[in-house]
This record gives sequence, C-alpha cells and structure tokens, in this order.
Amino acid sequence: MTITACVNYEDPTGYIRPKIIRALRKYVPDIEITNDPTSNLQWSSYETIDWDHIQANPTTSLACSYVIRKALIRKHYLSNTINTWLVKHPESVLGRHVPETYHLELDYVEYLDEALEEMYELRESLAGNEEREEGEEKEWWILKPGMSDRGQGIRLFSTYAELESIFQEFEPESDDDDDDDDDDDSPEDKQHTGVITSQLRHFVLQRYLPNPLLLPHPTTEQPHKFHLRVYVVAAHALRVYLYRDILVLSASVPYTPPTSTSTSNQGLGLDAHLTNTCLQTGTGDARHPASVSVHDFWSPQTLLPHKEAIYAQLATVVSELFRAAVSGQRVHFQTLPNAFEIFGLDFLVAAAAEGEEGKPRVELLEVNSYPDFRQTGDELGEVVEGLFEGVAEKVVGPFFRKAGVAEAEAEAEGKDAEERMRLVYEEDLMGGW
Repeated sequence: MTITACVNYEDPTGYIRPKIIRALRKYVPDIEITNDPTSNLQWSSYETIDWDHIQANPTTSLACSYVIRKALIRKHYLSNTINTWLVKHPESVLGRHVPETYHLELDYVEYLDEALEEMYELRESLAGNEEREEGEEKEWWILKPGMSDRGQGIRLFSTYAELESIFQEFEPESDDDDDDDDDDDSPEDKQHTGVITSQLRHFVLQRYLPNPLLLPHPTTEQPHKFHLRVYVVAAHALRVYLYRDILVLSASVPYTPPTSTSTSNQGLGLDAHLTNTCLQTGTGDARHPASVSVHDFWSPQTLLPHKEAIYAQLATVVSELFRAAVSGQRVHFQTLPNAFEIFGLDFLVAAAAEGEEGKPRVELLEVNSYPDFRQTGDELGEVVEGLFEGVAEKVVGPFFRKAGVAEAEAEAEGKDAEERMRLVYEEDLMGGW
C-alpha cells in the first residue's frame, strides 16, 4: 500500500523539508511525496493542515500537530498548568525544577499596581530590593509576554519602578509624536524586541536564576550563560519521547550578574542574559549560526559536568510535565490518536548548591511548538536529521503498518535506554473524559 505524504513545512531556506523527506523514505519505504493536503500524512505548517480530513479519517490519516495544546505552549497557560498541578501534588518534581512564576494580566501600565496586588511574595521581593544599598545583591525577576517568541518583550527588573518603566516603554507611541524621533534610535533599540502591552495582555513574571551553570567559551574560556534546547515528541494519545541529542545555546557575550545599569531599557543590555540564537550578535544567516553559540550537549568539547545526571533530570521533568497537562488541563491539551507533535523545551541549568552533592539542577523555562530547527545550522544538522528519523521510525511507520499502534511502537522500542528516542511517559487517553 502506497502512503501519500504532504510535506508543506514553512522552510524558506530549504533546511527542514529535505531532511523530513529523507527520514520518511528511510523508514516508510512505500511513501509517496505529494502536494495534496488530504494525503495520508500531513507534515505541514499548522495553518495548512486539513483538520476536517484528519478528524474524518482517524485510522488512515496522520497530522504533525495536535489541534489544542496551549496548556504547554503559551507561557501563562504553562504556568497555570504547573501551579495547578503543584497545588494538588506539592511533592511533585516540578516544584524543584520550575522557577517561581506569576501570571500577570495587564492592558495598560496605569493598572499595574492593581494587577500585582495578590502577588505577595513578588511584591515583598521588589520592596526588599528597593531597600538594599547600591552594590548590594538583589533578587532579580524576568518579564516575558505569554504569547511571543524570538526574545520579544523579555526584560529584567528588580523593583516596582523598573517594572513600571518597562510597561511604559511598551505603551504605543501617540500619533502626534515627531517622526524625527525615530532617527535617534540606538542600534540596540532597532533589534525590535519591544511589544505593545494592550495587544498581548498576558505576561509571566519569573524569578531570575541567580546561579546559572556557565559554559566556558571554546577559545577565550570566559564563562557564558546558556540554555538547553530539548526536543520532545508527543505521539497519539499518548506516548511521549525524549530525544537524546540536545543542543546547548549560549549567549554571545560573557556572563555578568544583572545590575540596574546592565539591564537598562535604554539599549536593552541583555546580551549576557538572553540565549536565544536569533538575538545573538555575529551569528550569520539562519543556516549558519556561529559555532560558538550552538553546541552539541554530548560532545567532549562541550565542557559541562554531570551530563548523565542532567539527562536523567530532563526525562523526569518531561514525564511529570505531560502528566500534569493530561491530568489537569484536558480542555487546553487535547491529544488525538492520529497526530503527533515535536516540541522544543528550553531549560536553564542551575549550578549545584550546597547539600546537592555537586549535581546541577535543570529548570524548565518554556515549551515551543514548531521549534526553529534552523537554529541548529549545517554543522549540527545531524541532530535534526536524527530527530526526524526517530519520528519516522517510532511514530509514522508504526501508525501506517497498523500492527496496533501501541504494539508496533512498543516493538520499535526494543532497544536500551541509550537510544535516541526514549519513552518517558505513556497513558491511554482514549477511554474518554
């Protein structure tokens, strides 16, 4: 039986689509690539998937996305997913591996004080910072819009006045502002990382990690902040795989602890703190990010300690996160038996604290749908190729072979835990609500 596949992935540079097609042809030999949106397999951008066809053909059609998954991919929904789970399960590992986070809903800056009214711990922290002397260590917080990406709207603050100033910056310019003002913008301002508060409304306020594990620069050996990009595949309803090949994305300048001067909104000054590849200076085009910004986690040249311990923590946190989503957020995370999705999870790594036996601790930051695979670049392209091959082998092939999806995937699973696709969570959600 010939399986038709429409691979209509948003890919202006031609980096992704050929890798998907090669993976499919390797593990689904009778595959035929077409442009038909009603093909058996739709590995396409979310907007181009024919959802009517997917729902009408649950046993013969397969989509590369779930319809509803905002419990994970919207920052403020993710915060609610985790906080709701922790109220019911205070012993959960999520309490130790997710930064303290608050959901802020705000239309205009004049309502900021009222919006923060019930965030007692946050307000106490900000007030305490105001009382500290110049040069005294402060507790820092990070502001993130709930529905933005590529570093848009991310800011650091330590006092109420600084937070208020950020939202004043986000206010839209009045119509009678002089056009000449635009000529005075600094190069940093032209990064266009600002947002408009009233258009987003939802933000998260997250405690800034004060002791990040740092990565030595490969030539200067200066310490740089980094985060881990971890790929997770959710399949059907429901099996969750952790992909072993992990990316390390580092900041472009050496790390220095945040100060009121370094994080001034005039010129942003966040290069040492933000590790998004799209914000790094000197990274070249999308297919060739600088080699000093993107690293292979498992490479001997990536000098990080306790890698196996970090990987074990990632598996535990990913498993618990999906358990929280399917157990308490079924309205906002709805799986389908004939769908799968690749998520990009971002983690910071905290340096070991006293009493933790020298082991670093991972901290979940966010979950991304349709992650930007192009940030991997050509040098580490095999990481993306291996991911697509894992999806073709573990998910696509077994679905169309129909030995019973669970049985076929379990058979394909028959390797040790060191393989690239590690099953970390499984639950039968087809029994209904």
